[in-house]
Amino acid sequence: MLDKKRLKKVQLVVFDLDGTLLNKYGEIGERSIELVHELKKMGVYFSFATGRLHNSIIDFASTLDLKSPLISLDGATIKSYPSNEIIYESHVKTAYVEKAIKMAEEALLKIALSHDEAVYYTHSNSLVPQLMERYEAKFEEVDSYDDLKSKTLEIIICGDYKKSIKAIEEKMKFPSAFGLKTSFYKSNDQDGTYFLEIRNKNCSKGDGVKKLLKHLKINIKNCVVMGDWYNDRSMFRTKAIKVAVDNAVSEIKEMADHITKKTNNEDAVAEFLEMVLEAKKG
Repeated sequence: MLDKKRLKKVQLVVFDLDGTLLNKYGEIGERSIELVHELKKMGVYFSFATGRLHNSIIDFASTLDLKSPLISLDGATIKSYPSNEIIYESHVKTAYVEKAIKMAEEALLKIALSHDEAVYYTHSNSLVPQLMERYEAKFEEVDSYDDLKSKTLEIIICGDYKKSIKAIEEKMKFPSAFGLKTSFYKSNDQDGTYFLEIRNKNCSKGDGVKKLLKHLKINIKNCVVMGDWYNDRSMFRTKAIKVAVDNAVSEIKEMADHITKKTNNEDAVAEFLEMVLEAKKG
């Protein structure tokens, strides 16, 4: 059971979106919306930490009428809302972007470049939007990657040549490359399609939360993080209050200070926010 005294001191709540704040229909629970508005009046800040692009989460920020910076692309970007001021961005070095493009083209693989506002692809990579599973991502076709290389937050390579993608992954790791983090996985929806995502190594939701706390001048012990999935682990390794929803994977539950009785489809966030509200009023 969480200490009510600690809940009373909560100043910031950071939500993961998919599988946590959002239900299976991509909606925020009505009671969660009400509680966020009520707790904001008590001085509590709210934010998101998600793997989505910034542009694909602003509708949810609008629904909750947030006025706090938002963490997107798993910590690669922190931008204020609604003013869109850049608090933090972690761009992949141009040389590594050029290297990835060259290797993908030679291996006949598809490649796209993620910026905070959209995922960019060229005509020869026009299958990318169909193959990618990025929630609500905005895709934009461009004539060339030349003007986009220096501001790239993430490189995405995809195709059905598993060995070729794995070979590229090895060449984007130490000792061939420095300071990068790679993620290789098989598509859940596109049979036989594989993905490789490449970002800077210092990008994680946990790092993003720490940067946000510093920006807001809030002690991490007065922060709550809520999540359900493996990419929430970095947040759950911090000294924040860690809350897992009932549908969370076992590893996240084991790291949690509290587990809700409800799932994301039952408005688990509201269940926890009721506890915060009660502590604040007590």
